[in-house]
Amino acid sequence: MKQAVVLMAYGSPERLSDVPAYYADIRGGRPVAPEHLADLVERYRRLGIEGSSPLNAITERTRAALEAELGLPVFTGMKHWTPRIADAAKSALAYGADEIAGLVLAPHYSALSIAGYRDQLERALAGRAELRFVESWHDEPGFVELLADRVRGTDAHVVFTAHSLPARILDSGDPYRDQLLETSRLVAEAAGLDSWSFSFQSESPTGEPWLGPDIREHLESLQRQGVDHVLVCPVGFVSDHLEIRWDIDVEAQERARELGLRLARIAMPNDDAAFVRALAGIVRRQLAVPSPA
Repeated sequence: MKQAVVLMAYGSPERLSDVPAYYADIRGGRPVAPEHLADLVERYRRLGIEGSSPLNAITERTRAALEAELGLPVFTGMKHWTPRIADAAKSALAYGADEIAGLVLAPHYSALSIAGYRDQLERALAGRAELRFVESWHDEPGFVELLADRVRGTDAHVVFTAHSLPARILDSGDPYRDQLLETSRLVAEAAGLDSWSFSFQSESPTGEPWLGPDIREHLESLQRQGVDHVLVCPVGFVSDHLEIRWDIDVEAQERARELGLRLARIAMPNDDAAFVRALAGIVRRQLAVPSPA
């Protein structure tokens, strides 16, 4: 069989002028509050994203490195930007692939996130190729070890974080929170951590309850417990998203300073060679491709 990979990511606006269209795509036709759009534009502006997106460049480097590691064509598809998931599917079919591995650059499954990627890819393929979709890779040993290497030996209290989602997902038995806690536990055990905890971040203003605690509230709790040094390990992210560079590096950092805490975070996996090898191992298992000798 002729095999290929569709590597999927959330997507990021390429330049500041793209932010309104990007946000409208995320909203999916729902009304866009002018103040929320203005806030998002200002965040990107303050991060210096004027002419090009560093996140899109990271995604492309990851794609190229994964392709080289696998020796198979890898096509990038974005959920909310270009190239779209449908574009990646079209490219894979044009290549002649009849078996395609679908892998999202997000380790943890939720019906509100990963299921949407799968739906877009399935609709685009329309049965024209066999889809081997990776639902979750939250306990992938290579990923766990990579994160463990980044926190091992620290004298700080480690806070694992991930993007919050509406709390209603728990009513349907969604595994998102449990998978996040499992990843955190595995990393803590592998690194031999004695002092660690978990919190969410990046809650959206939708007017409904979201999973908590939020990291800024959690920092307050840690400070009351006598913690004075925190290392953030965002287990729910793999790249330098806005949610990392703003929500952690700006907002959480500001709150930590107000509380008198020292706060740092790990370097994100991005296109790190060890991370790419871990992704390649996931794809090889999915496609039943032998590992190189």
